[in-house]
This record gives sequence, C-alpha cells and structure tokens, in this order.
Amino acid sequence: MAMTMHVDIVSAEQEIFSGTAEMVLAPAAMGEVGIMPRHTQMLTPLKPGEVRVTKEGGEQEFFYVSGGIMEVQPHVVTVLSDTAVRATDLDEAAAMEAKKDAEQAMKDRDSEMDYAKAEAELAQAVAQLRMIKKVRKNLGS
Repeated sequence: MAMTMHVDIVSAEQEIFSGTAEMVLAPAAMGEVGIMPRHTQMLTPLKPGEVRVTKEGGEQEFFYVSGGIMEVQPHVVTVLSDTAVRATDLDEAAAMEAKKDAEQAMKDRDSEMDYAKAEAELAQAVAQLRMIKKVRKNLGS
C-alpha cells in the first residue's frame, strides 16, 4: 500500500476536492512542483494552470486554478485559489470569449493597470483552454 497524504483544493466559493492522494502536481510561480507524502513544509504562490491529483490506486483528477497559494505540510496539502474548477467542468466557449476580450483589451489599453489586468485575464483564459484540450485528449474525444 502506497503512502498517502490529505489534499484539499478550495476556491473562494466552495471546497472542490478533499481526499487522500499519493501525489500532487501544481503550477508554482517558479515552475511545476510535485508533492508526495512527507514533503518538507512549503508555502508557494501558484500561477494559473493545472493541479493534478494522483489518488490511491493511480487514478488521476485534474483541476484548473486561477492562481493562489499552496501550503504543504508533511501529510497535508492545501490549495487555495480564487477560482478552482474540475477540469471536466470548464466552459470552452467562455474561455475562448475571455481570451478574445483580454487580447482586445491589451490592444486598446488606456493605462498600464488596464494592460496588466488584461494580461492576467489572458493567462487565465489560455490556461483554461490548455486544460480543456488536455481533458479531451485524455478522454479520447
């Protein structure tokens, strides 16, 4: 039997996932990190992207996070994000529209603040579209 740890993925609105896992992969600000049971304590910012949870038995679940933070304790991993969604629940049309709007806002920028916001929204939309593509590939559709 493999060693496990408890994982919580929480958005501003609700808890998205709570359970045991053998491994967690997450998009840390400095690059993707892999967390296994007994990992040293860590607190790291997350960028928009995929959090992959490998549950007992090897089954994987995929989640999209809009950024946030991840706290790692030796037997507990907590992911806190403004937006966290199961990858299968992402809306491709909404993500495409958000990408288009962000690209247009970057072209029509009125100030540096508007540009930075549009750039962040574009990164989130691109990360969502990447997740949707990956889920489709994994489901074979």
